[in-house]
Amino acid sequence: MSRTRFAPDRGLTSRMLITMFLIGLLFVVFVGVLLVVLRGAWPIVVVIAGGLFVVQFWFSDKIAAFSMGAREVSPQEYPELHGAIDRLCALADMPKPRVAVSQSDMPNAFATGRNEKNAVVCVTTGLLRRLEPEELEGVLAHELSHVAHRDVAVMTIAGFLGVLAGIITRVGLQFGMFGGFDRRDNRDNDNTGMAILAVIAVSAIVYAISFLLTRLLSRYRELSADRSAALLTGKPSALASALTKVTGDIGAIPTQDLRQAQPFNAFYFAPALSAREAVGNAFSTHPTLQQRLEQLGKISGELGRG
Repeated sequence: MSRTRFAPDRGLTSRMLITMFLIGLLFVVFVGVLLVVLRGAWPIVVVIAGGLFVVQFWFSDKIAAFSMGAREVSPQEYPELHGAIDRLCALADMPKPRVAVSQSDMPNAFATGRNEKNAVVCVTTGLLRRLEPEELEGVLAHELSHVAHRDVAVMTIAGFLGVLAGIITRVGLQFGMFGGFDRRDNRDNDNTGMAILAVIAVSAIVYAISFLLTRLLSRYRELSADRSAALLTGKPSALASALTKVTGDIGAIPTQDLRQAQPFNAFYFAPALSAREAVGNAFSTHPTLQQRLEQLGKISGELGRG
């Protein structure tokens, strides 16, 4: 993490280290199995994996901005937005990221970029229209915390193994559907089919484990960003108000639109879940609204006592 005035979070650091260690260990085992099973085909795996990582890591900011239809804006176009980010960056003692706006009624905000030099903070016009200045400041502080903690880079690296395993699983299944498992010819075809099945099985297991690990890390980083934003601004109630307000509005937005926006949403205002839907929260990238509000309430109490 770069040196800023965002409150340090040892819990975040320890969970990042543990999760990255487990994912790294999983990656070593996964690559080892692929080398044994695929033998002569391993250079292809290395090239494909390397290419995917380069695209995902170095061009994540451009991909996310393009996918959300975000456009970089000047201080003259959005003076209040730039002014809020200028104040927060000065308060946090960190470089100002690029500022972008997406013309969408979906209330949304996200930060992207592998480091502070490439960072972009984007908000939608729907978010700007719904929030009061103090509420918007809380959301922006949340996103700037992601930048300061280099969450985008960490989550990109952490999620890479899952992406690779998922692609290999899908390709293997499609290969099998188009006759890759045909064993009628000879023993070589039989061995090839068994190798493909082994790769699919290992890839599926690796994908499932890495999926759960990265979801766990992602939920904690969101709580940490809420905490850092509340402590930096000294106004946890403003962030809680933004969460509550936008969550109520987003409940009326079609589910299909939510699914389209979720991959690029670092703040992700999630609608309230029913008891039936709550079971799926273990697989969510974000904590529940209740968890976030409870944490902000505790911080508000701590600041009041101070």
